[in-house]
Amino acid sequence: MPAELSSILKIEVPLIVQIASRDMPVADVMSLAPGAIIELPKLADEELEIIVSNKQIGVGRAVKVGENFGIRVTYVGDVRERIEALGGASDSAGEASAGAEPEPAGLGT
Repeated sequence: MPAELSSILKIEVPLIVQIASRDMPVADVMSLAPGAIIELPKLADEELEIIVSNKQIGVGRAVKVGENFGIRVTYVGDVRERIEALGGASDSAGEASAGAEPEPAGLGT
């Protein structure tokens, strides 16, 4: 492996596991207080989104790892999708990748 590639692969990037999101009126946000419950539009057993650079790269299910939370990955995009999420070159608009398979439901940009 070239030294440059080895160095790049050691760079740490933020990985986010998103439970859900929702829109709220500013008035409701301003009235939030400790103990408030915000209902999210996602079932408790649905898969969680794995996000890098604001792009979803996969999904998984929440698991307990000792006293911590973790995520068991159930789907992750191919290497090209992950490189694109990290800021790599992407196909120009209108060009389709040859032989590309459709994304699973819920995965998209």
